[in-house]
Amino acid sequence: MKVVSVVGARPNFIKVAPILSAMQEYGETFQSVLVHTGQHYDYQMSRLFFEELEMPDPNELLNVGSGTHAGQTAHVMLAFEPVLLKHHPDWVIVVGDVNSTLACALVCAKLNIRLAHVEAGLRSWDRSMPEEINRLLTDQLADLLFTPSRDGDANLLREGLPPEKIHFVGNVMIDTLVKMLPKALDRPVLDQLGLESGGYLLVTLHRPSNVDQPETLLEILQALDEIGQDCPVIFPVHPRTRQQIDQLGNAWRPQHIRLLEPLGYLDFLALEHSARLVLTDSGGIQEEACYLGIPCLTLRPSTERPVTLQAGLNRLVDSRRQAILHAVKTTQAGRKTDHQPPELWDGQTARRIVQVLLGEAC
Repeated sequence: MKVVSVVGARPNFIKVAPILSAMQEYGETFQSVLVHTGQHYDYQMSRLFFEELEMPDPNELLNVGSGTHAGQTAHVMLAFEPVLLKHHPDWVIVVGDVNSTLACALVCAKLNIRLAHVEAGLRSWDRSMPEEINRLLTDQLADLLFTPSRDGDANLLREGLPPEKIHFVGNVMIDTLVKMLPKALDRPVLDQLGLESGGYLLVTLHRPSNVDQPETLLEILQALDEIGQDCPVIFPVHPRTRQQIDQLGNAWRPQHIRLLEPLGYLDFLALEHSARLVLTDSGGIQEEACYLGIPCLTLRPSTERPVTLQAGLNRLVDSRRQAILHAVKTTQAGRKTDHQPPELWDGQTARRIVQVLLGEAC
């Protein structure tokens, strides 16, 4: 069975790596083709992720680069179609909700090539998010829908998707976390940064709603600066966010925040594992923090990962200075040793995905 797996941005690498590994366990049963669209255009950072996640080099590198949502989606479609015509796969696997996911799904639909969507069924109910549009449309086009949580099944059924397409398999990101956590804990990054376990707040921000409006970004940064007077604030800065911070000019200069360059997967996981509290607008980091038992504050009005809220480890917070300060003050920080990960977040999701694919071949 020939399977084309698509990655476009760093979260995709984390989700596809265990699927590739699970297919390798079946020897020559699977002929795997890995396509990197290049949506994440920092090739050196992509290279680091491939190495740390023990992924093979891409068979096809499309180099589409950055651009508007429409332009990027169109460029991926134009570059991906010849790849499918060259390889004639039995299945294409797309993951998550980035522009590459929808673009490749559209090409598959036009060419009548079967499509599997990993992380299907997630909904924020906020159509101002480009990711929500990508999720909705990809799920409508897919032939197999692999959901990470039970709410995903319910959402897909509510939208009229046939039950036979839907498979609750668990969270494939946790497969990578479980496998790589021992290596991450051996990293010297805490010592290099002079940090103590449980003694700092870890921040990531990249959503347009938080970083593209100067007034909103300034309120968030001012809150973090104030928090940093009492507790170290560690902020690996996404390139998009760095550009927006630079444009603030003299309106803001960091006083009590440690701004870092983007980190590799292992170093970031090590920092996340030992953080007192995580503040983010990333979907995947909400999930990782939930599994690790680290309290998480999500600077968004909604989340497509409600299972993290139900677990009691995630909290939605308005992106305003006073709201952030209040949330940090009132959140009980520190690892929750008695928490239970959500159902099927057990490190075996990729194997369940591959078993379903094998069943479809019978």
